[in-house]
Parts: sequence; C-alpha cells; structure tokens
Amino acid sequence: MDSVKQDSLGFNPDELRQKYRLERDKRVRVDGNDQYLEVKGDFSYFVEDPYIDEEISRDSLEKTFHTVIIGGGFGGVLSGARLREQGIDDFRIIEKGGDFGGTWYWNRYPGASCDIESYIYFPLLEETSFIPKRKYTDAAETLDYFKVLSDKFSLKENALFQTEVNEVKWISDEKLWFIKTNRQDSIKARYVIHANGFLNRPKLPAMKGINDYQGHTFHTSRWDYAYTGGNSNGNLNNLRDKKVAIIGTGATAVQCVPHLAAGAKKLYVFQRTPSSIDERNNSNTDIDWFNAQKSGWQKERKENFEGFLTGNFTDKDLVNDGWTEIFRTILGGLIKNGPSKLVLLSWVLTAPFYKNFYKVGLRTYIRNKFMNFVTREDINKKVEIVDFQKMEKVRARADALVKDPKTAESLKPYYRQLCKRPCFHDEYLQAFNNDNVELIDTDGQGVKELSAEGIIHDGKEYKVDCIIFASGFEVGTDYSRRCGYQVSGIDGITLSEKWKDGLATFHGIHSKGFPNSFFYGPGQGPMTANFTHSLDEQSAHVAYILKQLDKKNMKYVEASEEAESDWINTIISKARNMQSFQEACTPGYYNNEGKPNTNPANNTYGGGALEYFKLLKDWRKNDKLQGLKTN
Repeated sequence: MDSVKQDSLGFNPDELRQKYRLERDKRVRVDGNDQYLEVKGDFSYFVEDPYIDEEISRDSLEKTFHTVIIGGGFGGVLSGARLREQGIDDFRIIEKGGDFGGTWYWNRYPGASCDIESYIYFPLLEETSFIPKRKYTDAAETLDYFKVLSDKFSLKENALFQTEVNEVKWISDEKLWFIKTNRQDSIKARYVIHANGFLNRPKLPAMKGINDYQGHTFHTSRWDYAYTGGNSNGNLNNLRDKKVAIIGTGATAVQCVPHLAAGAKKLYVFQRTPSSIDERNNSNTDIDWFNAQKSGWQKERKENFEGFLTGNFTDKDLVNDGWTEIFRTILGGLIKNGPSKLVLLSWVLTAPFYKNFYKVGLRTYIRNKFMNFVTREDINKKVEIVDFQKMEKVRARADALVKDPKTAESLKPYYRQLCKRPCFHDEYLQAFNNDNVELIDTDGQGVKELSAEGIIHDGKEYKVDCIIFASGFEVGTDYSRRCGYQVSGIDGITLSEKWKDGLATFHGIHSKGFPNSFFYGPGQGPMTANFTHSLDEQSAHVAYILKQLDKKNMKYVEASEEAESDWINTIISKARNMQSFQEACTPGYYNNEGKPNTNPANNTYGGGALEYFKLLKDWRKNDKLQGLKTN
C-alpha cells in the first residue's frame, strides 16, 4: 500500500492503477495506426474543399522563385511575414485551400475553438495591434486574424491558393528545387520551406462495411454546412428532422457535440475512450487591461506559459489557465504530500530571487540539490498521487453534471492526465442530459461495422441519416504521406528513405541530402502545447539564415554530416524516458496508438521549448551559420 494513506486521499491508489491498466489493455490493438484508412481513392471526397465559393481559374505557372513556402497555415504565413521583414519578397506560398488558415481553414466545425489562450496563441499581436475578443478564441476569429496578418505583410499577392503540391525534386546541376502541382505548374525555387502543419491529414476508422453505408457522411475537418445548416457558431437547423451519429469523442467532438445535440432530432455519440473534461471558464477581453500592456508583454507572457509547461516555474502565473493549473497542481501536491516540503518551498521561493541577482549559477545549484533530494524521496510516486487526485476531480465533475449515473460513469477518463490532450469545456458533459442524445460506450472497442442504413454495435443496428467522423488526423505515419507529396533530394534519395530508420536533422529544421530545404514539425525540434510559439521562432530563424545567405551571395545551404550527427546525439542524450509512462497510457496519438516510439532519435528536443529557442538565438548571435555547408 502507498505511503500516503488511503483514508487521507479518499481513494485507493492500488485500485486506481489496476483500473487504469484494465482500461488501457482493452483498447490496445495489434494493428496500431493501421486501424485507420488513408483518405484516398474511394475516400478522397473526405478531403475535398467544401468552403470554396468559386474555383480559381489560372494558367499553369512556369517560373523560378527565391523561396517557395508549402502550406498556408500559421507556419506558412509566419514564414512569409518574417521573409518580408528581412527584405525578401520573391517568394510564393502554395496552399491547397482557398485561403490562408491551415488547420483553422479546414476545421470550421460548430464550436471550433482554441484551448490555448488567445493572447499567447495569436502571434505578432503587438505588431498587428489586434485585440482578441475573448481569452479563448474561436475558428471564425482565428480566420479573421489570418486576414489581419495577410494584409499586414501583403501576403495574398504572393499566394497560390487551391493548389496542391504533388512532388518536390532537387535538380543538382541547377541547384534548384522543382515543384510539381495538381495545376500542372512547373515551379523552381532556390529554397523550399515545408510548413505543412502537424495535424493536417484526416483519417478514418477501418470498419467493415464502410463502403456499404448509403446515408450522408463527412469528416469534422470538412464540415458540410450545406447539409447541416448553421455555421461555426452552431444553429444546425437542417438537422431538426435527422438522426445523426458522430464517431469519436476527442477534442473535436467535445466542441461540436453540444451543437449537434441542440440541432439534431436524435444524436448518437459513439465513444471508444472518454476525454478528460475540465472547466474552461472563458471570458471577454478587458480592453483597458489589454491596452495597458507594456512593450514586450506578449513575449513575456508566452515564455511564462512555456515555463510552467516545462518545469521552469516562476512566482507568477501570467496565463493562469487549465494548462498551467495542471503543473501548479503537481507542484502544490508535492509540497503538500511530501517530506521534501521545506526543500521544495525554499527552491520555489528563492528561484526567482537568485535568477535576478545571481543569474543562473546559484539557482541551478539549488534546483539540482532539490532534484537529487526528491529523487531519493521517490518523486515519481508523489507525482502519480497528485495526478490521481486531479483526475478524481475530473471524474467527479462528470458525476456532478451528468444526470444519468451510467452515462456519467462512461464519460469518466481512467488514465493519467497527460496521456491524452486534456479538454476544457463547459457544455459537453451537460449535452448528455438532453433527451435526444445517447452515448454509445463501445467499452474501448470503437465502431467496427457499418450497414447500408447505419452503425452496427454489439448486435444492434443504429439507423441514422448521417455519420460524422470525428476520428482525428494522421500523426505517427510517414512524414511524406502526411504532407501528400514526396521529397527527393541529392541522388534521388527520398525523405521517406532517409528517415525510415529514424529522424536525422540539424536543429529539427535541416536534413543532410536535402539542401536549401527547411522543415517545420517532423520531429527533433521543440514540443509545446502553444504550437504557434514554436512556428514563429522557427520562421524567424529560417528567415535569418536566408538573409545571411543573400548578404554573402551564397545560394546553397545544407546540414553538415557532423552537425546532423551531433544533433541526433543531442536529441538522444536529452531524451526524457517517457516509454514506461506512454506504455501505461490508453492508446491515442500521443503514444502512437499504444505503440510508443522506441527510437530515441525520433524524440523532440528534451530540454524543452524555451531552452531550444535560446539555443537557436545563441546560434544566430554567433553569426557563422555553424554546422551548415554553404557556397
């Protein structure tokens, strides 16, 4: 039995561990990511663009550019903005959608909103003077902000919309990239920035009879408002005489289920694994507070948020939201539950002081002493207990808000808090109190079969007019497959071939054999919940490199073999051993559907995002493009 007595906790840790194991084991599948279908062939309609008012008609383009940016989401738009700042104007942004927006262009489902505070999620707020309406923004406002950024940096004149890249190939004798598109463009570029996005390729469950269903279907990332009526704010009036099923209960479903519940005659929610649903508590922006912020406030706020997520605590939580609360809870729980209280408390209180007066040295010494002490006191057990306590509160919230005890029990997540992306919502659980809403708990098995008229589960057929797939996006699959095109580098080697046995990059941005190319997001870079922070830092870094090359009249840049090897070793040496934690988690995209990555080279930068950003900044200060071969 645990050192912390069951009576003082209100639960039995041993029983919870067993419950977590049982819930995990029933969901583990031998096929892992292969349980999902690729959206191609007969399923290509799931990735068609339903938001285009008018197809763009243009001639095929044959032209050479300084830089081509692939992707028009935040990564692509920020790259364009940072290139403009460096005086580089000869670029094109190729985007398959009808406008800028990336994941926000595609994910316009009702209720779509961001779980990261808008004041840190929207990049360049000080530069644009844009004031978000609320603490947490929604899809409509985010698309509006893309227009603000586009206008600020005159990006539309550099865009090729409704254009999909089919192939990217290195032409050695010209030292140029050749880009082929679905519009028969033959574009050449000195440099290519791959800003494809992290979650951009929808996936479907591989179910028996998926081709047999005769009703209406669509994926949440291509919401069919022509069928449902309404918009991203809800009001799905066309569903008032429709029976609807939604498959999936992840972050997307959590946001759109309340609107489906309000609009549909009948709604069936098919669940494999419940999400963790904590309070959201959104609020309107205090305009006076916003206007009173001093220069540099957003950078400070972003770094403060990131500090809490990476254990770099300070005495003040500027964002004070559900994300930082997770880590504040862990810290507070360690103080409360452990004999290391005095050591921990002194570390917390003195760290900011010593940071200001003695820089890093003494603070680091104190922190290391603390870490050595709490390791002896078994910090992992204490963190687990705090996690149990927090998740017990999340589960109690289901009991408090859902009237039917059986449904409430099905909606309780039995796993560690960071096994899946935590959700924050104030209407999702209550939606199951509606008479027209029925939760179909598949007990971890998921939906396995469709009929001509609906969904078959546990021997029963649920006849519905429409099936909505809230089944997420490809994450653990091949990078080129997720991008939708193959990249062929020096001597014809493909990116898939180069990375088949593990990622190989320099700074997570360059890869030897693929000169004049820059990648955002394949791995070996930073991991952060606030992804736009990372994209902005990387965009500024790449723009700096391109400016330096132009200043020095150089036209070729490639990671050296030594630099790439050193970076791989850095990734491995800094890798946090999360395998046992991930293996104990319920399957999902965080742990590659229950098959955690065991190749240490495929990790993100283990030192945390802030350390990574500083590393890039210091590298730029050196001003020697160290680790890159140039000519």
